[in-house]
Amino acid sequence: MDYRMCIQDSIDYIEEHLQESMTVDELAKIAGFSPYHYYRVFNAYVGIPIMEYIRRRRLAYAAAELVCGKRIIDIAMDYGFDTHNGFAKAFHKVYGCSPEKYRIHVSGQMPKKVDLHLLVQYNLTGGIVVEPKIVTKSASKIAGYELKTTCREGKNLQEIPTFWGNMTPDKFDALHKKLHVVHHNELGACLPADRTTGDFSYVIAVEVHDYEGVPPEMFRGELPEATYAVFGVPPVESMGPEFSDAIQGTWKYIYETWFPGSGYEFAEGKVDYELYCGGEPMKVEIYIPVVKKA
Repeated sequence: MDYRMCIQDSIDYIEEHLQESMTVDELAKIAGFSPYHYYRVFNAYVGIPIMEYIRRRRLAYAAAELVCGKRIIDIAMDYGFDTHNGFAKAFHKVYGCSPEKYRIHVSGQMPKKVDLHLLVQYNLTGGIVVEPKIVTKSASKIAGYELKTTCREGKNLQEIPTFWGNMTPDKFDALHKKLHVVHHNELGACLPADRTTGDFSYVIAVEVHDYEGVPPEMFRGELPEATYAVFGVPPVESMGPEFSDAIQGTWKYIYETWFPGSGYEFAEGKVDYELYCGGEPMKVEIYIPVVKKA
């Protein structure tokens, strides 16, 4: 029995019936499992509980439809929300802002079909890459450690992991205990590359209120204001190779699968970065600066 295919069958059904009511019992029957077993297998393959997945897919389609000019309450009711307030609360929880504000940024492209075979293609074990949220962030100051590297001959692909590997506890302590940090999340940021040479700087940094106390040998700079597509990296249990594979697989998915049909393109002159949040397992988000295609 191919479990991946069985779960994919139920995912395909969900995609085709998002404006209808669904139960775990009904979806389990489609997949060929008992409800209890289906709930556990779905969570193992997709990375989130079944009803949470359905809610996110409904919100993703609703978000795409915001650009069409329909009344928000009509969109909400199409996707199973009885009130504007209930829809707005669920929307804000996922996208971080109101539907009214979000419609300014949405491209109008409908979400791509979820395909579990991407797990194999992009080495994403234990979860899928769902539709990103689109957020606008004001400019912020960062400080940390700088690596000068290059895209030539793929040197950055070897040098950046080594750079992270050379980060000692003392270096992390210097970031978190000696600087005026906004929060204790770390970020790994790729500054804009030289178009001719492919040279660029990669920094491991924290967001700071100001540069007071930043040692002269540390990097200091600014993330410009930008609109970002924010992708959650599927969580993994180990901080070993699987962790790196999940991050690289998500980047590959973004550029090979998401960007071509997204209605967005990379915002020139802006900074993309990974945000590392503490916890077990560690939460990682990838921030891609975007603009709507003309």
